[in-house]
Amino acid sequence: MLFNSLLFLFFFLIVTSAYYLLPHKLRWIWLLAASCYFYMYFKPVYILIIFFTIAVDYVAGLLIEQATGWHRKLWLLLSLATNIGVLAFYKYFNFLAHNINLLAGHWHGPQLPLLNIILPIGLSFHTFQAMSYTIEVYRGNYKAERHLGLYALYVMFYPQMVAGPIERPQHILPQLHKRHYFNQQTFITGIFLMCVGLFKKVVIADRLGLYVDPVFNNPHAHSAADLLIGTYLFAFQIYCDFSGYSDIAVGAALTLGIELMKNFNQPYTALNVSAFWQRWHISLSTWFRDYVYIPLGGNRKALMRTCLNLLVVFLISGLWHGANWKYLVWGGIHGCLLIAYQLMKRLGIRIEIPRMIKWLLTFNLICLAWVFFRANSVHEAFYIIHQICTLANLHYTARGIMQPAELYYCALIIIALVVSEHYLSGYAQFSKAKLITASLLLFVGCYFLGVFNEAQFIYFQF
Repeated sequence: MLFNSLLFLFFFLIVTSAYYLLPHKLRWIWLLAASCYFYMYFKPVYILIIFFTIAVDYVAGLLIEQATGWHRKLWLLLSLATNIGVLAFYKYFNFLAHNINLLAGHWHGPQLPLLNIILPIGLSFHTFQAMSYTIEVYRGNYKAERHLGLYALYVMFYPQMVAGPIERPQHILPQLHKRHYFNQQTFITGIFLMCVGLFKKVVIADRLGLYVDPVFNNPHAHSAADLLIGTYLFAFQIYCDFSGYSDIAVGAALTLGIELMKNFNQPYTALNVSAFWQRWHISLSTWFRDYVYIPLGGNRKALMRTCLNLLVVFLISGLWHGANWKYLVWGGIHGCLLIAYQLMKRLGIRIEIPRMIKWLLTFNLICLAWVFFRANSVHEAFYIIHQICTLANLHYTARGIMQPAELYYCALIIIALVVSEHYLSGYAQFSKAKLITASLLLFVGCYFLGVFNEAQFIYFQF
């Protein structure tokens, strides 16, 4: 079920209304049932995968808490192996098989069969959330959850189970135990955030997608100018698409009295790549920091070890985004940029340049890296970058896709986004009247300016 669909509007109204009408002891059952329905709308049978991992991790959490010595680590490893094994099979089996077959083909070796596997929606997200639970129990940061239903709801809570934010048990589970009363201010704030997210998705992201998708799907038919425009537009398309989803998720949860973590914080205002990753997909970057980077040694080791840790983390992050070499390259680029930043910082190299230049350099490096993320292959990504860097053809040739007047409109809504985000970031201090007015304006804007083709959110495929 897509957040930008009429069906979700009815779903949200029914679920939220019934939630407050039901007694507290029945609410978790209602939310769990609603979350199951929400997920099963995509492909019903795949809910069995989630039930399987929920059962394994629930039992593992109890065993980890009860065990001592090496047995604790054994139960943790079995839990992690189960989760990673499920993720690896559905997401990476064909990728590995295809590449092994390519290598085997050089020596006329046997070929591995490619399976007809459809990636379960949101698998990467709820798998990481499930793993955070057993890791936190193992570390002693959270006691094992005794209530199987509430643990299942922690994994399957419908606003964020498909594309995050990726939460921690100590933040969400206590809220699921808590009795929630209807709070008008909180409810209106949640509706406001949902309107912000919907506006980002249907008015900005899907509008930009009308240009970005045709250009990137056939780059050889377009000029350097077309490709350069497409690169910049994609940067804002993916931001509005993903942060829009997060805003809707946070808002929908807030209407139920449950607070999710903030997942984006104006990332394109960052003055260096390190700051960008402190502002972009915060729940994932902190997940990798806490569960991969720091256990590897973080920046506590020698300089070269720190650089290696950064590269490993971002290569894994790239692979997390998709079973394709282009994502590995994208992750590797960000890893190398962060290594360069870390080397300059450790060696005390300071380049005194204006803040505007720092911002322009950072933003353009991020945009160039996005080319690998969006292109259909690594080969096409290099072609696009070569065309842009050599300024092969600066004539606008994509009039059949979007007229110049429409491009000016896209530029206008991007400028409006950048200007308004700073103001809207202070929404917690808004009065009820201001929140209601802003919500109505955003909703009307969605109705008149939105692209309602029910385009899937980009991160659903991860």
